[in-house]
Amino acid sequence: MPATDISPDRTAAEAARRGGPQLLAQCLRASRQDTLSTFAALEAVLPELQVPLHPELNPPLWELGHIGWFQQHWISRNPQRHRGWDADPGAAQADADDRLYDSSAVPHDSRWQLKLPDADTLRTQLAGQLEQTLACLQALDDSDPRALYFYRLALQHEDMHHEAALYMAQQLGLPLENARWQAPVLPTPGPALEIPAGTLLLGAGMEDGFRFDNELGHAVQQMEPFQIDAQVLRWAEYLRFVETGAGPMPRYLRCEGRQWEQWRHGRWQALDLHQPACHLSWHEAQSWCRWAGRRLPTEAEWVWALRSSPERLRWGDVWEWTASAFAPWPGFQPHPYRDYSQPWFDGRPVLRGASFMTQPRVRHPDYRNFFPATRNDIAAGFRSCAP
Repeated sequence: MPATDISPDRTAAEAARRGGPQLLAQCLRASRQDTLSTFAALEAVLPELQVPLHPELNPPLWELGHIGWFQQHWISRNPQRHRGWDADPGAAQADADDRLYDSSAVPHDSRWQLKLPDADTLRTQLAGQLEQTLACLQALDDSDPRALYFYRLALQHEDMHHEAALYMAQQLGLPLENARWQAPVLPTPGPALEIPAGTLLLGAGMEDGFRFDNELGHAVQQMEPFQIDAQVLRWAEYLRFVETGAGPMPRYLRCEGRQWEQWRHGRWQALDLHQPACHLSWHEAQSWCRWAGRRLPTEAEWVWALRSSPERLRWGDVWEWTASAFAPWPGFQPHPYRDYSQPWFDGRPVLRGASFMTQPRVRHPDYRNFFPATRNDIAAGFRSCAP
């Protein structure tokens, strides 16, 4: 079935995953504008564009070059791009930039020693790479649903790196103030949701637009009734755990007297206790649940709750830790970008939802995020279930 543009009343995530060539071209341009705007904001407060060597960071110039490299590698330099998820992973033509920006081949710590082009040169390169991508997109035959796969993958990849740039700014205390990326204020929690029993089908096929490989395959689970919070925890609920001495001080927070403050945009600010509890590790989430006599939902429970109560279960405020390990669904087959999922089926937890830092084009209910349980730089929190 040919890919078609979707109506304007659909979500940004549906546009990114299901839109036809014209809409996809608009999304790619918008994503690049966001990338360049955020990079310019970093450049203004980080003139040398130098960041400390740290496992959670990348040099900003490397990040910018990698975004353009990824798009070019899988599209304009890939003679099998029309084959989409069936393409040969090694089909892309070799290029000198492979030794600089290929994240699968360039060790993380070595990126600080690379001789990279300056910012203006990279901006010029990115402009040319985007025009190549759009020219390829305009010329393709989209009667085969595989034809748009790599364009959608490149869009998702760039949008995810935008969120990583915001994590970096938060970690370094850089003043990137933008109302679009501020934590929301949540209402007072209402009653927990009573979720009924039922049969849950996890996983999907490629027949309905773009899918990451870890979303594919199928698993059937019989769900028992359970109770789950209608929204994620706010600081008002979480900090009682810290104030009693049961939990550690959360990252980016301090308490001066009786006043809680948050390190944000390069300065200490009064913490709004109605915002979602954020930058918490999986271990902190588990510790709170033990303290409160609650538990984290499994990934299946999170999905079933959203499908059962889509109007009542609020999601997308912060990434949500689950009790489930990141693992493939039965029938999983890796896509050409081999390092996206398969190397990380190592026991790390699944996160579901999205965060206030997530690009709207990535905010999809089927998206599966995955980070080590120790990470607390990401905008992650949690909701709980009755034991």
